[in-house]
Amino acid sequence: MNAWLVFGLTWAANVGSGAAVYALARRHGTVVSRGFRGRHIFTPNTVAHIEEQYRRHGAYGIFFSRLLPVWRGVVMPFAGIARVSAWRALIPLALASGVYYGALTYLVSKLGTNLEDVVRVVQRVNTVLAVVASVLILVIALWIIRRRRARPPQ
Repeated sequence: MNAWLVFGLTWAANVGSGAAVYALARRHGTVVSRGFRGRHIFTPNTVAHIEEQYRRHGAYGIFFSRLLPVWRGVVMPFAGIARVSAWRALIPLALASGVYYGALTYLVSKLGTNLEDVVRVVQRVNTVLAVVASVLILVIALWIIRRRRARPPQ
């Protein structure tokens, strides 16, 4: 197989699906907040905080978050809900996807004759990324718990 073709197809599909999710969330994101779960998860304070973090960390936050396994799936919908401009959301999406799938395609094409090496490298990378993502999830969960406890009951 041609590694460039595999990379191009994978990258285009990833960027296209990420852009579609972003566009849907940007257009219909407020509908999510109206449901039972949405009222508890996407409170006005939570959405304001997400918007502030996107303003604060912007493109580089999206770029690095798209490299982490757990966060890859939630970055673009939240960027849409937070009304991040298309340029600030889609360019880092495309760049991060290029880095991620470029590295993966390169590794597989170079190590493709030895499946055991490929599996070992991918497992190491995924383990490191999973640990980083787990730590971030724990930090965010603790932050949310502390914030909710500090807030007086309404």
